[in-house]
Amino acid sequence: MKIVMIGAGGLASNLAPALRAAGHEVIAVYSRTMASASTLAAAIGSRPYDTIADLPVKADCFMMAVKDSVLAEVLAELVKGREEQLFVHTAGSVPMSLLAGCAVNCGVFWPMQTFSRQRRVGFADVPVFIEGSSTDVLAKLEMLAGSIGSRVCRLSSEERKYMHLAAVFACNFTNHCYALAARILEQHGVPFGVMLPLIGETARKVQEVHPVAAQTGPAVRYDENVIGRQIALLQGQPEMQAIYEMLSQSIHHTATGK
Repeated sequence: MKIVMIGAGGLASNLAPALRAAGHEVIAVYSRTMASASTLAAAIGSRPYDTIADLPVKADCFMMAVKDSVLAEVLAELVKGREEQLFVHTAGSVPMSLLAGCAVNCGVFWPMQTFSRQRRVGFADVPVFIEGSSTDVLAKLEMLAGSIGSRVCRLSSEERKYMHLAAVFACNFTNHCYALAARILEQHGVPFGVMLPLIGETARKVQEVHPVAAQTGPAVRYDENVIGRQIALLQGQPEMQAIYEMLSQSIHHTATGK
């Protein structure tokens, strides 16, 4: 397929090379800044653009990997003169109806994974949730996802928003806890690397044991002595104290069902 990639952030910087490696041609890369577009385009032998109006008029797929907040604005400009083309967004929490209001052929191609420009992620085990405005669009998106080795799942916009919510808890909130742990360690001159074996085992464990059964620590039994001492260690950091207390209560309630 000939693909126009709209966006050059973490997802686009991983997806575009994977598509090219699978034999597809990313004929153009758009970003608001030419520097970002040029970096990704150079990596995959494509052409960079920083003006939507200058993009090719025809392609097999216009894939939008931009922030949710600008998706509607980008689509409104992109669809002009390209009304019959296929437009696909890659957002977990945005319904397909946002596209359907502007485009005849549209769909969703959401890889449920965390992506950064600095780290290349393989797609072999990444579930890609797709939705399409027609059976033909669904077939194209299934082929596209399958070609990069992904696990393909059809999912409606209504179902996908809950999948995205769960992903926020499992990934984004968890990573924020890593950042808070790093802050505590750095304040006392300890490198964050000491946490990596613990983090690795925690991630491996939940592949074999349900997260509720895998939970350990003072909050499970609500050991008030330990919890009280640790909250005291966060004196002067009321936000972190509140997070600690709320998470501890949630862990205990989940463990006991009360």
